[in-house]
Amino acid sequence: MTFPVVGMVGGGQLARMTHEAGIPLGIRFKLLSDTPQDSAAQVVSDVVVGDYRDLDTLREFARGCDVITFDHEHVPTEHLRALEADGIPVRPGPDALVHAQDKGVMRARLDAIGVPCPRHRIVSDPQDVAAFAAEGDGFPVVLKTVRGGYDGKGVWVVDSVEEAADPFKAGVPVLAEEKVDFVRELAANVVRSPHGQAVAYPVVESRQVNGVCDTVIAPAPDLDEALALEASEMALNIAKELGVVGHLAVELFQTRDGRILVNELAMRPHNSGHWSMDGAVTSQFANHVRAVLDLPLGDPRPRATWTVMVNVLGGDFPDMYSAYLHCMARDPQLKIHMYGKDVKPGRKVGHVNTYGDDLDDVLERARHAAGYLRGTITE
Repeated sequence: MTFPVVGMVGGGQLARMTHEAGIPLGIRFKLLSDTPQDSAAQVVSDVVVGDYRDLDTLREFARGCDVITFDHEHVPTEHLRALEADGIPVRPGPDALVHAQDKGVMRARLDAIGVPCPRHRIVSDPQDVAAFAAEGDGFPVVLKTVRGGYDGKGVWVVDSVEEAADPFKAGVPVLAEEKVDFVRELAANVVRSPHGQAVAYPVVESRQVNGVCDTVIAPAPDLDEALALEASEMALNIAKELGVVGHLAVELFQTRDGRILVNELAMRPHNSGHWSMDGAVTSQFANHVRAVLDLPLGDPRPRATWTVMVNVLGGDFPDMYSAYLHCMARDPQLKIHMYGKDVKPGRKVGHVNTYGDDLDDVLERARHAAGYLRGTITE
């Protein structure tokens, strides 16, 4: 039997960890990376360096691959349709992935299938933003470029028509949304295979700092069981209705009046699922590999009462390896995952996972380790 080759477009840490999950299964990976120094390019043996925006490069890369998948959503939709026309399985396919690529398309489709979202519409200029604000509760308003944003990039919270000018300078459509009065952010992570099998991970709480995910708690503490079930069922329904194959992260707002609203979609392994590497029976990465190969999906249930992930961001202390001695001696259960990236201030260079039965203890251990690795904690 010949083991399949998974073609991964994008060489970031998500590709690196997906490759890691495929190693025990004997799954081979071929990587299309921007540079030989990218996170995944350091560990995958078969690396093609090239531009994912070039169709000829994509076609050449796809030769010898049994399936194509991604660690980002930025491959042009028309290129993915061309690969499918060539007979190459693309998972998730372009008809699904466009909903993660284009926020305007996403909102229209979610409206059509009855998924609750913040009030929104496409706006044409700052005066139209003012009109949108007047249709609701006024400013502030959230503005998003419909394509290309991530980790807070391409997102503005504006308090006046004068502040609304910047988003239009990019020359792409702009989506206006109400600024939701929310209690916290949640994420519902699900995985779906081509033949329709699907699994749901526990709904988690995702805490952001400056628009970037900082901490994830699994499961979300003090979340009403009925609301957790609603969030999971909503994510599973979105995956089915959109035809998602692979991992889907549904980012949610939990509002002060007890509702949940969809904020964003991601059709790939996601930061809110990194806890599953050590905290679930089957990680999001392993289930993504299984799904794109149409293998039976693994058990998503948690291994511990609580698992906490904290991102390790770059700071002014580049020698993170020297911090291992302290972190590992202090917490032998600590799980450190580094991405092989150069340390730059604010850059995601790794994450830590901790787990246990006491949430306060688990949170403190994760925060201490991430802070010590970054250099913001020194004792």
